[in-house]
Amino acid sequence: MPLRHKSAQKRARQTLKRTEKNKKYKVLIKSSVKKVLTSKDKTEALAEFKKTTRTLDRAATKGVIPKNKAANTKSKLAKHINKSAK
Repeated sequence: MPLRHKSAQKRARQTLKRTEKNKKYKVLIKSSVKKVLTSKDKTEALAEFKKTTRTLDRAATKGVIPKNKAANTKSKLAKHINKSAK
């Protein structure tokens, strides 16, 4: 069904753009979280954790993910790093 109203056409264009942007951020988050979880060395894990934290905060600020999800993910990763240090 083709969109006939100008406003509906504009919303469809906006949705496509936003979907692409959100996908990019979500893939970036997933890959950076995976890097932290799979890193063997603690110093390497901490370096990746800093990058991941930055990415999560940025995504939460832009509205890609909720801020509580970002906080929960950061907490989970910090626990993982501290546990692996022992």
